[in-house]
Amino acid sequence: MYSESSEHPFQKPNHLTTNHMETLQIKKDIAINASPEKVWDVLTRDELVRLWYASFSEGAYAETDWQEGSKVVFKDETNNGMVARVVSNKPHELLAVEYEGLLSNGQEDTTSEEAKAVQGGRETYQLTQKDGITQMAISTDMTPEYYEMMSTAWDSALAKIKELAENQPQN
Repeated sequence: MYSESSEHPFQKPNHLTTNHMETLQIKKDIAINASPEKVWDVLTRDELVRLWYASFSEGAYAETDWQEGSKVVFKDETNNGMVARVVSNKPHELLAVEYEGLLSNGQEDTTSEEAKAVQGGRETYQLTQKDGITQMAISTDMTPEYYEMMSTAWDSALAKIKELAENQPQN
């Protein structure tokens, strides 16, 4: 169901270095029996996003309009999370964000060592359609200490994205 390569979620691919910190890249893909439009809705519509973001942190959501160049604040019930910017938005095809820092107790942090470790990391969603099936590939840069936890969380998130997209009512 999933294919995976061993790379870290908030970091550059294949052990590249970001700000002197080692990063890995998580890569996974999943076949979804739904149109790219339905999958896109699950990726960008707030009430659906909240359902699969719970795989990462209970109550997690994104504050953004998902437009290219827009800020994204990913946060959870504890008001902690990450700050990013949308670097690509091609509806029904490609969505990518680049991390700029962390959110700690509601305060944006771009200067601490922890924040610098994630800067420049990307999270990308690519959709392709063939024979009525949408293939979704994700890649996300991650620091080594979070790699295993986030890789497992992504398995859960992808299963939820698939379930939500396949069970959406017809448009």
